[in-house]
Amino acid sequence: MSERASVPPEAADAEAETAEAETEKREPDEDKSVVESGAEAVVAALEAAGVEYLFGVQGGAIMPVYDALYRSDELNHVTMAHEQGAAHAADAYGIVTGDPGICMATSGPGATNLVTGLADASMDSDPVVALTGQVPTEFVGNDAFQETDTIGVTKPVTKHNIFADDSDDVGEDVGTAWALANEGRQGPTLVDLPKDVTQGETDRQPEEPKTPDTYNPPVEAEEVMVEAAAEALAGADRPIILAGGGVIKGEACDELRQFAREYEIPVITTMPGTGAFPEDDPLSMGIAGMHGTGYANLAVSNTDLLVGVGTRFDDRLTGDIETFAPDAELVHIDIDPAEISKNVFADYPLVGDAKHVIRQLDDAMPGAPDCDEWHETCQRWKEEYPLDYETPEDDPLKPQYVVETYDELTPEDTIVAAGVGQHQMWAWQYWTWTEPRTWVTSHGLGTMGYAVPAAIGAKLAAPDREVVAFDGDGSFLMTGQELSVAVRENLNITIVVLNNEAVGMVRQWQDGFYEGRRMASEYPWIPEFDKLAEAYGAQGLRLEDYDEVEETIQTARNYEGPSVIDAIIDPSENVYPMVPSGGDNARFALNEQHLEDI
Repeated sequence: MSERASVPPEAADAEAETAEAETEKREPDEDKSVVESGAEAVVAALEAAGVEYLFGVQGGAIMPVYDALYRSDELNHVTMAHEQGAAHAADAYGIVTGDPGICMATSGPGATNLVTGLADASMDSDPVVALTGQVPTEFVGNDAFQETDTIGVTKPVTKHNIFADDSDDVGEDVGTAWALANEGRQGPTLVDLPKDVTQGETDRQPEEPKTPDTYNPPVEAEEVMVEAAAEALAGADRPIILAGGGVIKGEACDELRQFAREYEIPVITTMPGTGAFPEDDPLSMGIAGMHGTGYANLAVSNTDLLVGVGTRFDDRLTGDIETFAPDAELVHIDIDPAEISKNVFADYPLVGDAKHVIRQLDDAMPGAPDCDEWHETCQRWKEEYPLDYETPEDDPLKPQYVVETYDELTPEDTIVAAGVGQHQMWAWQYWTWTEPRTWVTSHGLGTMGYAVPAAIGAKLAAPDREVVAFDGDGSFLMTGQELSVAVRENLNITIVVLNNEAVGMVRQWQDGFYEGRRMASEYPWIPEFDKLAEAYGAQGLRLEDYDEVEETIQTARNYEGPSVIDAIIDPSENVYPMVPSGGDNARFALNEQHLEDI
């Protein structure tokens, strides 16, 4: 063993001073973590963005990022049962907060399991950031274990995606993805993170997220076009406002409400725009489209000037384009110029941020339209074609009654999540919507299985508000395993399964358009969802009779933790009104006989 060399005192003092100086140089700001690797840069970028929750599933290629998360005091990771659940939870979190929700997955199947949720967010312009692990860069393209071309797979369903190729830049990549998801027309973004990049050394501290200098979404519309639109609106006899999801995402609800009330213009909401205008306001004409109210669809079909704000004019809304608002001039306000005249021709294209453009339109209005007679007509339609249903004593429980009763028992700011199918339409039709960001569902993609993970994301986004999810038995079977997450996190949510032992909307279409051939739409056997809930550790309740509805709902609401109500509903109940796909909105069916006659 060699003898340790001695160090002169003056040399030791010099070494200590140098070490202290180096330590001071490395010390971060009080609110920043030390960055020594690409993975730590990823975490630091999320912290700089103010992220609070992440939803994900661990795995090999993403493990360095999870290891860095272990040391974060600011970020709370929620482990989901499946990556699709992580994407939907992040999506719902973004809908409720208005800021991007974050989902994480490993490479290969982890990344591909996110795709449905990303496609869903893309269709609905929901802000989501996905972080995916990837095999080391030297293995990319070699069919390595759990390798997938994540960039190629997700490019069609993301607003922007980035392949991170440098440990020094990866923090900035994540910040850019967050900013792009949030700014302009919101949408999902993705950063693919090769393992060697996240394990690589770097000391670069990410700054607050910012978009590239070349990204400049429009804010205000052209003044000349605004003035022309205002003149046309003031001279209209039968004007309506069609409020889409862009009103909510653009934080323009107050401006829309003020504008509609000042000029006394009836307002219709699309499915994504639900809550943008209160349905208990006399000017509200409710919801439009395939399963919208009869009076809303009549108003659309008879208007002479339609102001569409933040809407894509998709086929579920318009039906046959040739018969949609056939006598109307169209004012179209949208932040994305690609949406203007894409589906319906815009006579007055107003490209810009909804909040600012509504203000511009207000300033340019020469006066209010004279439409007292139009108001009387709209009121008459409301009285002639109300949303209603029958509740014969000898019939099984009607789902509409369950929804209405739940609505009556809860505060106005209750958040409602829904899967996709008949249950979604009943929830949409029979809940009275008065506030934005309270309707959380899959609109454009129509993703079954959305409700349970969305309820989890919504509750974490708004822990002090009540959250209920309406699901179908078919939809619940797809992602019901996420109930385990709600139990683990002790989330006070209720899931109401409107159980008709079928994929109800498919069965309804088979009865209406396929001569009743019910192929693969009915279940010969399904679990008892109340008992399944108990197996997960949740409260399980079974509901079959009208006189038990209120008590059962209150039992679920009063329970500290997740509850599942297995509501056994009339299996023959259908969703009406209904406009056949590609049909004329003015020719809506109120029952099965009407549908046959169309």
